[in-house]
Amino acid sequence: MTTPALLPLSGRRIPPLNLGTSFPHHRATLRLSEKFILLLILSAFITLCFGAFFFLPDSSKHKRFDLGLEDVLIPHVDTSKGGKNLGGYLIHGQGRDEHRHREEEERLRSKIRADHEKALEEAKEKLKKSRDEIRAEIQTEKNKVAQEMKKKDSKPLPPVPVPNLIGINSADPTDKDIREKRDKIKEMMKHAWDNYRQYGWGHNELKPIARKGHSTNIFGNSQMGATIVDALDTLYIMGLHDEFREGQDWIDKHLDFSVNSEVSVFEVNIRFIGGLLAAYYLSGQEVFKIKAVQLAGKLLPAFNTPTGIPWAMVNLKSGVGRNWGWASAGSSILAEFGTLHMEFVHLSYLTGDPVYYNKVMHIRKLLQKMDRPNGLYPNYLNPRTGRWGQHHTSVGGLGDSFYEYLLKAWLMSDKMDTEARKMYDDAVEAIERHLIRKSNGGLTFIGEWKNGHLERKMGHLTCFAGGMFALGADGSRDDKAGHYLQLGAEIAHTCHESYDRTTLKLGPEAFKFDGGLEAVAVRQNEKYYILRPEVIETYWYMWRFTHDPKYRQWGWEAAQAIDKYCRVSGGFSGVKDVYSSSPAYDDVQQSFFLAETLKYLYLLFSNDDLLPLDNWVFNTEAHPLPVLHLANTTLSGNPAYR
Repeated sequence: MTTPALLPLSGRRIPPLNLGTSFPHHRATLRLSEKFILLLILSAFITLCFGAFFFLPDSSKHKRFDLGLEDVLIPHVDTSKGGKNLGGYLIHGQGRDEHRHREEEERLRSKIRADHEKALEEAKEKLKKSRDEIRAEIQTEKNKVAQEMKKKDSKPLPPVPVPNLIGINSADPTDKDIREKRDKIKEMMKHAWDNYRQYGWGHNELKPIARKGHSTNIFGNSQMGATIVDALDTLYIMGLHDEFREGQDWIDKHLDFSVNSEVSVFEVNIRFIGGLLAAYYLSGQEVFKIKAVQLAGKLLPAFNTPTGIPWAMVNLKSGVGRNWGWASAGSSILAEFGTLHMEFVHLSYLTGDPVYYNKVMHIRKLLQKMDRPNGLYPNYLNPRTGRWGQHHTSVGGLGDSFYEYLLKAWLMSDKMDTEARKMYDDAVEAIERHLIRKSNGGLTFIGEWKNGHLERKMGHLTCFAGGMFALGADGSRDDKAGHYLQLGAEIAHTCHESYDRTTLKLGPEAFKFDGGLEAVAVRQNEKYYILRPEVIETYWYMWRFTHDPKYRQWGWEAAQAIDKYCRVSGGFSGVKDVYSSSPAYDDVQQSFFLAETLKYLYLLFSNDDLLPLDNWVFNTEAHPLPVLHLANTTLSGNPAYR
């Protein structure tokens, strides 16, 4: 599918398809000096004063309405007409002394004259000041307004029981080789963070070769520090606490959601709300919880559609929403509106406000009522009509994390949300029947269903499914835990082959299984690698469940390839062709590289007691959120949790 540059190809990530192309947003530089602008404003004010002084109506011709007088205008109401205002006015006290009116009018003229003289004096004083002094005064006023808004938005949230937070810290691995590999991953994180800190601080992402900030349209036109928010929990887990505090300080002082900016609801939810919630649970710092709740309130207007299925994008200031122009007939995307549940349940838990929980449960109820062709969920749903769009089903881009969140809703509820588990099991069975096949060479792959036809192509994004099948093996129907663990292993093997069959040992964006070519990209625009985490994510899950050393070996191969071919002096960059021995860079250090790729690598070489899967569930951006046991959740009264 051909997708416009910088629009979502994926439910889980938004890839910049025009590699190396960016759309930096610069604030327009005012060419008029502040002094001249101030002079214009004062001139307008003075003109207004003179106008008011010279054009006051004469009292001999008109009666005026003045709240300071006893004579007031009363609407002329005819009670015989049902009390309707007939448009005229009766004047109470009309016969009072005209002399009194002239005195009041003269008093008003004198006041305007005095105000005018005062304004002239203030203008003279202002114009005596230097440009820097005027700038300082303007900044002081802006700071006052910002502080007032901050106080208004920082209302304390109700206290709630803290979930059982196990495994935030862990001892170093005893194996020297594993410890050294983990230290190398930590050094890569430092390199990525330090260069972002130096060259892109406050921007959403970094251009490591140009050494400047970078952003895509998923974050709107504002500097929201996406990399800072996305990287926080990785920094904390790695013990980089000085860097964590740097990020916390920026968020406390500069992260502002009251901006006129149109953002992706999905991306902002998984990266910002997910990142802030994870940072709160790991560190206990209240500022992260407060910011997460502030941002969530800005996303709620996106749900104001006839069906309750949210728009893909929303303006944080106006609340106006819309969908991507390229999406099928104005549809919302399955992976986007289906990847809100984890974060929104935690928002309701932390605030005591059921609105967030109700929004995502409404989406679930609507989907349950709909017919599904062959049991499959199409990727497009029209938020106005509630009908499916184009019948295209994928476990990769546009569909992927919807299935992931069904499973993780069950896990996060301490396995009490049986409704979510049933939906997951039903979906996986349909996926197995219609999408999963073996190639001629024996590789298991997940294709895409398009209008009754299976396309024998698999995306890098789809490779997360190996980890998902392993994670969902325990608790599966008909004692099929072993089957799904094996299926996860087969997907992991296929995705490793997609890496191993390239020159750089890094996986392409998509690869086919047609004819003699297997696990190899065919089109030039599918040969790029943009620091994606999905294959390494599956390695980590498979390692946790099997402890087969090959997963650590495969992860280390990927880490070495990233360090060799994607590392530049200014950070890490994606590459445009993994089959070329001298690839061109796309010059983007994605925020998810710090949030996911490096985190999963670090966890792969850590002990299992660091963020154990019985106590933590990772959102689709790898932000860990604690399991909400029924003993300490406010949601236990809901039917889905019975």
